[in-house]
Amino acid sequence: MLNVPPPAFPAPSSQQRAAAGGRSKVPLKPGRSLMDWIRLTKSGKDLTGLKGRLIEVTEDELAKHNKREDCWICIRGFVYNVTPYMEYHPGGEDELMKAAGTDGTDLFDQVHRWVNYESMLKECLVGRMAVKPIAAPKGMLPEKKVLASAAKDLTPSYDWFQTDSLITVVIYTKQKDMNEELVIVDCQDKRLRGEIIMDDYSYLVEVDLDHAVSEEVAVNIAEKIGKVEIILKKKDNIHWKMLGQPWGCHNTFIKRTDRELFYRKCKLVSKTEVTHDTKLFCFMLPKGTHLRIPIGQHVYLKQIITGTEAVKPYTPVLPFLPLDFQETSHHDGVHIYLMIKIYSCGLFTQALDHLQIGDYVSVSNPEGNFKKSQVQASEDLILLAGGTGFTPMVKLLNFALTEVSCLRTAKLIFFNKTEDDILWRNELEQLALKDERFEVQFILSQPTKDWVGKQGKISSSLLSEFVKRSRKDSKVLICICGPTPFTEQGVQYLKNLGYSQEEIHAFTA
Repeated sequence: MLNVPPPAFPAPSSQQRAAAGGRSKVPLKPGRSLMDWIRLTKSGKDLTGLKGRLIEVTEDELAKHNKREDCWICIRGFVYNVTPYMEYHPGGEDELMKAAGTDGTDLFDQVHRWVNYESMLKECLVGRMAVKPIAAPKGMLPEKKVLASAAKDLTPSYDWFQTDSLITVVIYTKQKDMNEELVIVDCQDKRLRGEIIMDDYSYLVEVDLDHAVSEEVAVNIAEKIGKVEIILKKKDNIHWKMLGQPWGCHNTFIKRTDRELFYRKCKLVSKTEVTHDTKLFCFMLPKGTHLRIPIGQHVYLKQIITGTEAVKPYTPVLPFLPLDFQETSHHDGVHIYLMIKIYSCGLFTQALDHLQIGDYVSVSNPEGNFKKSQVQASEDLILLAGGTGFTPMVKLLNFALTEVSCLRTAKLIFFNKTEDDILWRNELEQLALKDERFEVQFILSQPTKDWVGKQGKISSSLLSEFVKRSRKDSKVLICICGPTPFTEQGVQYLKNLGYSQEEIHAFTA
């Protein structure tokens, strides 16, 4: 996940929210930081223009407020006057104007439904949208009745049973090829939450347990038949009359984008320096959590900063870059490693940097649209990284060199400003010496006079020099991650060089 320096309320973009990566950012005027916005919302100033009144807003009324100097936006039925927020928005005014005078829920969900906009914009609340009744055409039956009967057989279900010492919750996913990355379990304070990911959908079991259980949770998966067992140990060897009380969205099977992100508190156990401004944070999952983060996916970190909830996405990396790819696993399922650049004026990363060992941060379930299948059939893997856009490439490179049997070449083209900015330079150079399939090329935009390597920024000429197939007809996958201009330009250059959209994956948001 790219770690460019936006505040914690990133800008919408044209890309899907589910993709990991960078955020578009424009220079903000002095005095327009996230902290400045928080101060303004707490100043008592009337930010809605309605002197504290809440009104019901019709579609016609909403549509009138579609100018920069008078901009209202609807999100999930609530209307906000975002005019005073314009200059504070890290993505610039143009991004906000895309939803001016309209329902911006879909645009918002595409890029950051995880942001607590209620907290960020609470002082800008105008009121609710007026509900417009919709009459069904005569003679037509409700569509959902037909759909419900067709989908019934595909909906997962659950059951439970017990022994003297154990409670076992069984989820029948009715899906083949189930694996541990698709199962997320959290059991804390007698509340059990088990989520099963199935493509764009998820099934949820969420129960307040009838009795206390031990902290540890075991998960067994029968991959071929799609059966998942969540095994809990009773604290007292008594007979349970029921599993517990349903809670929240228990026993629902819905689109993942319609489900609220779940967070758990993770403890900071180590923090080590990688470069002069980048550190490797290691967080430990709670004992009652089963979570495996798929390659190319990201998590969100959530902190409360001066009373406001702030959230930012990061892509987990490995604790180190393995040089021996005989081992297929380099993670223990207990720790999450995040490589984070600390910005001197970045409110969120400064707060992270000031965390003490033993402090806690909320970490979300993983999200992202990268699929392993995209690289499993690749003969040539080319990775274009700008700065901390390197982070999604770490696990991807490890997976490709370890488990992709048809892989012929893997090449990392790593763009940075200076030599001091290069992440894991020694490890990458050692890997290139160790594995003949791997090649790394460092390109600097602000090198010293002693630099003998390539210099410049991403360009068509640089890419034409380094992005090549090992054979004329070889299957290639090109992954790119970096600041938004870097990624957008890079994708266009690649298309100009003849690579298809299917051969390019951009980690952007």
